[in-house]
Amino acid sequence: MCATLLLALLASRLVFLIGRPGVPWQAAALALLLLAAAVVAAVLLELFAVPAQGWMPALVGRHAAFCVFFIPVLAVSPLAGFLFALRNGAPDDPGQAGTVAGFAAGAIAAAIYAWHCPDDSPLFVAVWYTAGIAAVTACGFLIGRRFLRW
Repeated sequence: MCATLLLALLASRLVFLIGRPGVPWQAAALALLLLAAAVVAAVLLELFAVPAQGWMPALVGRHAAFCVFFIPVLAVSPLAGFLFALRNGAPDDPGQAGTVAGFAAGAIAAAIYAWHCPDDSPLFVAVWYTAGIAAVTACGFLIGRRFLRW
């Protein structure tokens, strides 16, 4: 849950940086890579600590389908809010801004979902939460490149 909350905070910060032209945002994006590296390290530690026959139950958990469904559903409101905020800004690249908005909205939704999900294996989080966030990120790109043009 801490990783998803940190992801939501870092990604939301990136949305507000990317909405202003000329403001450097690359350092904020680098922080996201550091968090991704920490998640990969947690997955590797889990794979070393758990016997091979426990990998599939850790991966699938009990709520994989719920996770992939509810993260995009929970992301609708944050995505709309970010897109309207970016529309009042002046992003240099509408598709990129929409992508970041979708990513941040997906991260917020993942953080909310993590509070209720009993499946907290790093392998589960890395696969299923990423799938849900990726779906919202793709939607953000598609909406952003049309909605954020000026």
